[in-house]
Amino acid sequence: MKVDILAIGIHPDDVELSCSGTLIKHIELGKTAGILDLSEGELGTRGNVELRRKEAVEGARIIGVSFRDNLKMADAFFRNDEQHQLMLIQKIRSYQPEIILCNAPHDRHPDHGRAAALVTESSFYSGLLKIQTRNSDGSLQEPWRPRAVYHYMQDRQLKPDFVVDISEYMDRKMESILAYSSQFYDPSSSEPATPISSAQFLQFLKGKDGVQGRAIQVDYAEAFIVDRTPGVENLFDLL
Repeated sequence: MKVDILAIGIHPDDVELSCSGTLIKHIELGKTAGILDLSEGELGTRGNVELRRKEAVEGARIIGVSFRDNLKMADAFFRNDEQHQLMLIQKIRSYQPEIILCNAPHDRHPDHGRAAALVTESSFYSGLLKIQTRNSDGSLQEPWRPRAVYHYMQDRQLKPDFVVDISEYMDRKMESILAYSSQFYDPSSSEPATPISSAQFLQFLKGKDGVQGRAIQVDYAEAFIVDRTPGVENLFDLL
């Protein structure tokens, strides 16, 4: 299934936390989108793989993506090497996205930066003719390189290259995040506390998007970083 936007995260919930508002907005604008999780987040302190699978399905439903896929790489122990690149190249060629959204290039969690490098390099190599991958039926895949790779902002407040107004979609973004009931604030939970399970963390998320929105005089925005200089058709594309 070809999509306009493929959002990739190393952990289920990375996409919801960081770029779900942007996905919802573009789906409402008529674009197609899908989510590819690289791991099942099996090393997370709270919950378990089976529960997170159910939560991921619900998060995807709320966002409205066409599909959610998972490469089942080893949480924490995946590597940016040939084996993992070929796994990802096969998916990129299968879904043929015009734009890829992926993890922050530097962040508190070491998985995030490593995943960002894996996605960036795999996106480039996916366009090389002499790297061969196959579809599920055994046929050779055609090379495909997305037009752009954008890194979403995560825990660290990095300097963004652009922001997307998500004011109209902030409530649905929070709804998609709260689909992960095992991971985020639940006063009735008996699970161990983590840096993201407090009520203050949810307030921080809204505040962070509020800070990004202030730069363009809107209520909420999501921030992105690019590896290459972006271009616009005219000056009025910029707020």
